[in-house]
Amino acid sequence: MDIAAIDAPLLLTKEALNDGGWDVLVHNAGITRDKTIANMQQGLWQSVVNINLSAQERINDALLEAGALTSGARIVCVSSISGIAGNLGQTNYAFSKAGVIGMVHSQAPLLAARGITINAVAPGFIETQMTAAIPFAIREAGRRMNSMGQGGLSVDVAEAIAWLASPASSGLNGNVIRVCGQSLLGA
Repeated sequence: MDIAAIDAPLLLTKEALNDGGWDVLVHNAGITRDKTIANMQQGLWQSVVNINLSAQERINDALLEAGALTSGARIVCVSSISGIAGNLGQTNYAFSKAGVIGMVHSQAPLLAARGITINAVAPGFIETQMTAAIPFAIREAGRRMNSMGQGGLSVDVAEAIAWLASPASSGLNGNVIRVCGQSLLGA
């Protein structure tokens, strides 16, 4: 599904209601369209912000308005270290991921009143197909910019998300968990 499509929130809400309400919602869709701000075209800016941030807001609003999230539900968003510290050539991406952090912080007290938590993970340099396409020297710098001196793995992020989605994290709301090996960025 294209989560940025105008009908996506309605389609997801129908599915959630058909399931009797959802206990967990993970916002993990995201894209990059890297350019410096001077070379950024409006369409590139808007597509990143729409998918990485605005779609999450629209989906949350639709699900909450319809009562399609159960009491005790968990919303887990994927942000980024770039949303905390920025990153050269990723102004739109950093903006959208900082917006995710702002959404988590602002929505937490409102959702708590409904028995729902919202938290985020902020991955650092994670070894993926996307990072494999980065030029070698930049990729090596990304790997070494943390106290572990290596890139993280997708499973590291997945396990943090799984924990935030579980009852074991019921005491957390409005938090951003860095999954970055203690990255020097944003320290």
